[in-house]
Amino acid sequence: MSSLMLEEAQSAAEVVAAQHMYADERLAMLGRLLVQHPPRLALTVARGSSDHAANYFAYLAMQRQGVPVVSLPMSLVTLHHAPLNVSGQLAVALSQSGQSPDLVETMSMLGRAGAVTVAMVNQHESPLADCCEWVVPLCAGPEKSVAATKSYIASLSAVARLVAHWQGDEALLSALETLPERLGDAVKQDWSRAIDVLAPADRIMVVGRGLGFAVALESALKFKETCALQAEAFSSAEIKHGPMALIDEGYPLLIYAPRSPEQAGLIALAREMRERGARVLLAAPADVAERELTLSIADDEVLDPLLAIQSFYLMAAHLSEARGMNPDQPRHLSKVTRTV
Repeated sequence: MSSLMLEEAQSAAEVVAAQHMYADERLAMLGRLLVQHPPRLALTVARGSSDHAANYFAYLAMQRQGVPVVSLPMSLVTLHHAPLNVSGQLAVALSQSGQSPDLVETMSMLGRAGAVTVAMVNQHESPLADCCEWVVPLCAGPEKSVAATKSYIASLSAVARLVAHWQGDEALLSALETLPERLGDAVKQDWSRAIDVLAPADRIMVVGRGLGFAVALESALKFKETCALQAEAFSSAEIKHGPMALIDEGYPLLIYAPRSPEQAGLIALAREMRERGARVLLAAPADVAERELTLSIADDEVLDPLLAIQSFYLMAAHLSEARGMNPDQPRHLSKVTRTV
């Protein structure tokens, strides 16, 4: 059967192409502002899949611009009314709906405190958009599936565009132009081996590092949300600090090893976990012979995580059905989550 999750995930290439047409100019203006008035600190405000996109932004901005980026616990504002000293600093909220009261209250306070407030939001006519100085539409269009897919990829694309304009990185901007085509390649990857392994599973560990950790976090959430599969995400640097004690014979691990300085360590970890009896699903580009799952590659390696999650989403939609579930109707969940 075809699910909304599957259909919406497959439309990500069209979404990214629309974003280039309708949001890029706004992002370029914001990038110029950040060059003229460079912040010393950036804050991100998000939950769920959007927070995983914020993790990608944080790593990329720190890597490319050297600006520390902190994920702000919203309860500091909504419950504790902390007097945050953020005048002249950057505050970026990411959201699909822009409806959650805690996001709106937090960004409103940060704006009053003098921060440059940015809403990257799919519903650009929303309370979150209304309270922010800058509004960047994600251009994902209506997303009917409870599980975010195309809006998550759109969020990753938007923050990559922002960092590219901020840095003046023409190579990354050029790679973003060809990203829709590369996403089309990622849709064609065969990840059926993962379904064979995970259909009977009751747990999984998802591993990434660097920019790839954002998609490990997102994958673990989708395993829980759409497949009722207990999943935890860890950085490969943390595995030996306790989580490795969970590994026993047949324990499934999904390890993302896209192109990056972290790749060699992730491949080495996959070898070690196999030796310990784990059932490893190593996702890596075609030049890694020991991979179980093939990752497409972009024209700039910092965009490879977007292709990885594109391939994952299609697999997760099919895995949900293989486990007797409907990915469009996760238990106890709704599309818009309102937290305070």
